[in-house]
Amino acid sequence: MQVTAPKALDAPHQPPRLFGADYRVATFGILLVVTLVAFEGMSVGVVMPDVARDLDALDLYGLSFSAFLVSSLFANVVAGLFADRRGFAAPFVVGLALFVTGMALAGAANTSVLFLAARAVQGLGAGASFVALLVMIARVYPVDMRPKAFAAVSAAWVVPSMVGPAIAGSVAGQWGWRYVFYGIIPLVVPALLMLLPSLKRSAAAEELPDGPRSRPLAMTLAAAAAACGAGVLLHGVDRLHQAPVAGAVETVVGLAFLLYGLYRLLPSGALRFARGLPTTVLMRGFLSAAFFGVNSFIPLALQEVKGFGVREAGIALTTGALGWSAGSYLQSRQAGEPHLRIRFATSCVTVGVLLALLAVLPGVTGWVAVPAWIVAGLGMGVGMATVSVTTLKQSPENEQGANSAALNVTDMLGSALAIGAGGALVNLIGHAPDQIATGFVVICLLMAVVGGSGAVLAGRMR
Repeated sequence: MQVTAPKALDAPHQPPRLFGADYRVATFGILLVVTLVAFEGMSVGVVMPDVARDLDALDLYGLSFSAFLVSSLFANVVAGLFADRRGFAAPFVVGLALFVTGMALAGAANTSVLFLAARAVQGLGAGASFVALLVMIARVYPVDMRPKAFAAVSAAWVVPSMVGPAIAGSVAGQWGWRYVFYGIIPLVVPALLMLLPSLKRSAAAEELPDGPRSRPLAMTLAAAAAACGAGVLLHGVDRLHQAPVAGAVETVVGLAFLLYGLYRLLPSGALRFARGLPTTVLMRGFLSAAFFGVNSFIPLALQEVKGFGVREAGIALTTGALGWSAGSYLQSRQAGEPHLRIRFATSCVTVGVLLALLAVLPGVTGWVAVPAWIVAGLGMGVGMATVSVTTLKQSPENEQGANSAALNVTDMLGSALAIGAGGALVNLIGHAPDQIATGFVVICLLMAVVGGSGAVLAGRMR
């Protein structure tokens, strides 16, 4: 009797892999860009105290971060609209080009105003490229691969988080903080050029029906209202200690514009925490506010209060990023209800924030910030990836760009408002070492309230 070879159909099914033949190019392209851009995120936070001192702009410390975030908010919406209608390639490429331009302008800035403008240009580029990255993941990978894709994106921060602060501190100490900005430019440009062929092949626009938030003019105006409103609000809050009446008027006007913009930009019912997608999107803002509202002031607090150098102060940020990567990996391996993972995540961030405030207390070593930020970073890794995956799962295909933009709007807005409020508190309380310590404690307590509120509201994601 003749024995026939087994047919190909009898071979066991091989599930698709991130680095398999079908997805290898897209995965390497995404991770390469994330890795290079991550150097900027880890480096700028470390050298900002030097920038503030050199440009005599300690009173603008918080606004330098907020300018980046507010401009990112506007770019997120415009890029999300474009990605839904024409594909993600153009906003991705244009975003990285703007990001590089902003880095060059920041390095050349000789006044605080020019530096703030450069940070805004960087924000435009980062906002456009990142929302395009989220849409790219939604369009390139099937649903069951997206948790692994987001985990890989978080893992791409590991090397920059380990060496970025040390490199930034060494460069700033040897040649000055300007070369931290200049040095990133030659790393980003080749990566962009290498990605152009894969973007051209993979980003062909699909004909999708218009979503409820696909009107370009209305959404662009709403984005402008939200971004301008956030900027005016932050400026007003920062002026309250100098000109209470004018600052209060700016705060109210900015809040009105911001709420108008958010009403149109976010999913219906978000401002009243409607169940499902609206609350899922808002969870991104709670996480970002609680974490980055403290993260941005850790180097300042450790350097001014505990006498840390630039390199030592950057270690806390490094450990936070390592915890973030570990948390993202864990969420990719675990099943379960998303709202329970978010409750765990916001609780971790809250505990980390409360532990971090111990770092500026008399008699307590500043190194307590290291385990504190590992815990907070773990929560961010679990929470941010879970929110991203859940949002895409809850979104119709023709609203993936709009909802990805909404995610980043709440992300950037939460960070911007928290950091801006923290900067205003530092200015109000004072810039002496003991006053900065007091301001840092107050900031940590406020952000712990934000994180705890997120844990309570997470159940409405169901």
